[in-house]
Amino acid sequence: MKIATAAYPLDVLTSWAQYEDKLAGWVATAAASGAELLVFPEYGAMELATLAGLDVAGNLEASLFAVSDRLADADAAHQKLAAEYGVHIVAASGPAVTPAAARPVNRARLITPSGQVGVQDKQIMTRFEREVWGVVGGEPLRIFETTLGKISILICYDSEFPLLGRALADCDIIAVPSVTEALAGYWRVRIGSMARALENQCVTAMSSCIGPADWSEALGTSYGAGGIFCPPDVGFPSTGVLAAAEINVPGWTFAEVDIAQISRVRADGVVLNRNHWEDQFGRDATAINVPLM
Repeated sequence: MKIATAAYPLDVLTSWAQYEDKLAGWVATAAASGAELLVFPEYGAMELATLAGLDVAGNLEASLFAVSDRLADADAAHQKLAAEYGVHIVAASGPAVTPAAARPVNRARLITPSGQVGVQDKQIMTRFEREVWGVVGGEPLRIFETTLGKISILICYDSEFPLLGRALADCDIIAVPSVTEALAGYWRVRIGSMARALENQCVTAMSSCIGPADWSEALGTSYGAGGIFCPPDVGFPSTGVLAAAEINVPGWTFAEVDIAQISRVRADGVVLNRNHWEDQFGRDATAINVPLM
């Protein structure tokens, strides 16, 4: 299977047709290269707020609801393309207003060629999301059983928490949509993605928003790149990197992934991190202070 992860610049949209054309171009390019799973970034859907005008897009509170109002239409556009090209798409996440939450959540969607839509909300909010923007954690983590294998999603900051990753230990692939305003943020998410691939002996696929979005106080300028990571074990690169793009270069990053090799490494790898996870809980968790002055 080939995975494609996006380094995706946000645009000021003047019409819905412009958005549909942009999305169609991205999907067509990935599909032409043989990709079967396409991963768009966190908050990539924020460009939909510009359809309501730059005053709305630049207003933190108003932008949340402007994007939420467009997500159903965006999903329909993704469903059409997923069916046309026979691909699975992790749609760019965006704020969603739901009856279950007092405030908007940050929601990604996995869309299949048959038109099914799997929903995944971000679990742990960054300081900006919780202290300034008022975005909250949403519904629990999910493992989606698909024709490509078992796929889950850890949205950006969620990838930095090992217990969230461990909850997805049965997955073959964890998509990591991200947006980060500095290189340090990009590396935090990349390191988290690589750590989750190591612990779970699986593949992680990181996508990023890139470049300026000066019309949005929430986004500003983003730094990132596509990357696809793996356990550094038999049948995989010793670096744990299947593919990694240059920072802030727009386009897709591709990697071929052998799902069967994930099973082989989990069963008989040089190390068995996934199987030995529980061993750490049998150790004394109290560290002993040893003065060596």
